Amino acid sequence: MTSAPLAARLSVPSGPLFFPVTAYGPDGALDLDTYRAHVRRGVEAGAAAVFACCGTGEFHALTPEEFQDCVRAAVEETAGRVPVVAGAGYGTALAVRFARLAEEAGADGLLAMPPYLVVAGQEGLLRHYRELAAATSLDIVVYQRDNAVFTPETVVELARTEGIIGFKDGVGDLDLMQRIVSAVRSEVPGDFLYFNGLPTAELTGLAYRGIGITLYSSAVFCFAPEIALAFHAALNAGDDETANRLLDGFYRPFVDLRAQGRGYAVSLVKAGVRLRGLDVGEVRPPLHEPTEDHVKQLAQLIERGYALLEPLEGLGGAHKGPDGALEGPGGEGRLGEGE
Repeated sequence: MTSAPLAARLSVPSGPLFFPVTAYGPDGALDLDTYRAHVRRGVEAGAAAVFACCGTGEFHALTPEEFQDCVRAAVEETAGRVPVVAGAGYGTALAVRFARLAEEAGADGLLAMPPYLVVAGQEGLLRHYRELAAATSLDIVVYQRDNAVFTPETVVELARTEGIIGFKDGVGDLDLMQRIVSAVRSEVPGDFLYFNGLPTAELTGLAYRGIGITLYSSAVFCFAPEIALAFHAALNAGDDETANRLLDGFYRPFVDLRAQGRGYAVSLVKAGVRLRGLDVGEVRPPLHEPTEDHVKQLAQLIERGYALLEPLEGLGGAHKGPDGALEGPGGEGRLGEGE
């Protein structure tokens, strides 16, 4: 493993890890100007890192050229203030190609997503990620989900691989994760990063914190950064009362709404960004848009989430504008705009 600067920058984040959506225009083409605005707003709101073109960013729907354009735009907009980690996936050859495109675009690291379609054994998975690591100078976080589920022994070997600095879990098996953490801690010297990568990771934040995993991806930060920041602060401070208030009043209902449609982990988030006043367009097929009723429920839920922040002034940073509506950073993006 490596003790590269990226690992140090990600190990104790000052805010949530930001996974921006990818913006498209009315014709479905990439809208880089809007994407830049989305990334810029996230960094200004307090993101600790930008994970560009990953799951929430519809990596699966991007051409290699679009991917590189987005990563380059994210790098330029962050201007070194926070690291940029880009997605990489499919088979080994294509994953290597995306890794090199990300490297050329100036990314600081890669989130290595599962190989395409096939269900491989542990030996093949290990070979895949080792070949990816050998093909780029970028540091890599391996993403466990779907058809890429690892034994503790395989994760030990990943942690021993030069260039692989962390492991993101999108499965949610806490027994397996505890065994992975224990095995790596026992057999590999130095620090190895772990991330909670479940959809709406805040919902399981307290449970993951119990096994020492406090890093997590926040899709909610895309459209309600003040809520995400308030939860992040509470989780890190051990303020479980505040964390549970946000879980009960916002995050659990949001997850219940997200469960109403396939692909809502992306399309509902994108709808949330539009509700906050930034027109990032619709999702690309094969994903589909939320129903009108579900979008209305989301708008009401966001209002409720911001109302929960009123007793927490100073944590979330939300404030009211002249008309009494809760605003985001700099007074931009009030609910209802862009509908």
